[in-house]
Amino acid sequence: MSTAPSTSPTPGSARAGGPSSDEAPQAAAPAPKSRGPWAPLRPLILRLHFYAGVFVAPFLLVAAVTGFLYAGAFQAEKLVYSHEMTVPVGDAKLPISEQVDAARKAHPEGAVSAVRPSPADDATTRVMLSGVEGVDATHTLAVFVDPYTGKVRGALEQYGSTGALPLRTWIGELHRDLHLGENGRLYSELAASWLWVIAGGGLVLWFSRRRALRKVRGTAGRRRTLGLHGTVGVWAAVGFIFLSATGLTWSTYAGANIDVLRTSLGQATPSVSAAAGGGEHAGHDTASGAGGDGEHGVGLDTILAAARAEGLGDPVEIVPPADASSAYVVKQVQRSWPEKQDAVAVDPATGEVTDVLRFDDHPLLAKLTRWGIDLHTGVLFGLVNQLALMLLAGSLILLIVWGYRMWWQRGRGSAFGRPIPRGAWAQVPPHVLVPLMAAVAVVAYFVPLLGIPLAGFLVVDVVLGEIAQRRGRRTAA
Repeated sequence: MSTAPSTSPTPGSARAGGPSSDEAPQAAAPAPKSRGPWAPLRPLILRLHFYAGVFVAPFLLVAAVTGFLYAGAFQAEKLVYSHEMTVPVGDAKLPISEQVDAARKAHPEGAVSAVRPSPADDATTRVMLSGVEGVDATHTLAVFVDPYTGKVRGALEQYGSTGALPLRTWIGELHRDLHLGENGRLYSELAASWLWVIAGGGLVLWFSRRRALRKVRGTAGRRRTLGLHGTVGVWAAVGFIFLSATGLTWSTYAGANIDVLRTSLGQATPSVSAAAGGGEHAGHDTASGAGGDGEHGVGLDTILAAARAEGLGDPVEIVPPADASSAYVVKQVQRSWPEKQDAVAVDPATGEVTDVLRFDDHPLLAKLTRWGIDLHTGVLFGLVNQLALMLLAGSLILLIVWGYRMWWQRGRGSAFGRPIPRGAWAQVPPHVLVPLMAAVAVVAYFVPLLGIPLAGFLVVDVVLGEIAQRRGRRTAA
């Protein structure tokens, strides 16, 4: 789906007071050396922060609102689907094979693609069916079974590794792609690509301001709006930058570049080998089986017992063999802290474990990616995590509103104020500007939805500058 008083993605976010303010639009002039090391860069950052806020803030507003809803969807899901997800605690749970049989009697359609045995005393078992008519091809039909009685308590469409049910799935897709498919994902990638730039630029602008201009108490008008914008932004900036970075890890273009980089560094996420004969962790983990009723060879109970013997505690997911040459894969699916992500492959003919993959053995970047995504989605620390995400989303919404308000107030309440003047880059010394541009080019290459809009902005800026210059020459003539 991440600020400091000038950190938020909002137009005009780093300016104070009225036209006499040191951040009011005025002709660019060399800054006195006494203003500190950021003085040459400040006008350039201010201009970038302003225009990025103007054009990117609407995308960020949508991401913030939908992200707020998604963070709250975890708890809402438990309430809405409590009948399917929970059961009265009984005396003893039935063998997993009997629970799957009960699910198949109620829903013989499709094929068993995975089974999640009841992970808690009051939780149902989920039997996931793929290839069910009327269910999205990327989703499964989850059949909820009482583990004590074998009674089917309902069936719901499910999506993703976190087992999102219809409510959370709908909100999640709204946040990810606005229900527009792959093309819709560009909106969220654009927002994530620019959020860290706007947040980081806002931090620089805020801390480069004179301390006396940062206060909120005792101020009014635009100065007060800027103070509120800045104070909230500073406290939220680190969170925004984190959300931006983790959001990019599974975006369409930047995410693909990150995956290539991780692979080249030997930091790709490994997976257990699902070949029945075992082998190294070669990335053959089957996402779904062609499994019919899910019973192959020695059966589900023996398979689960073999995984338990390897130390795989609840919650786990059992994936049937994809074909005759494949093994069962049993993997832990706990995304909350401490994470349980171990996996084993079990030969369906003998019930012997043929491969084991421990989360402790994952490369460092693979672990960081897993933790980052789970923290971003609100599952790593449960309710506390979700409340923190809602607070960040609410802060971002306020920062955007305050930013546009500052822009309006700078126009003295009758229209939006004038844009930040051109020519800021000319104030930056070459020994700073050249390395800076090189760094920007490298980042823009790996994050194309940052680079392409930035290049477009520069082209338009140059064209408008040339037009203004020609008009000036005509007037002088």
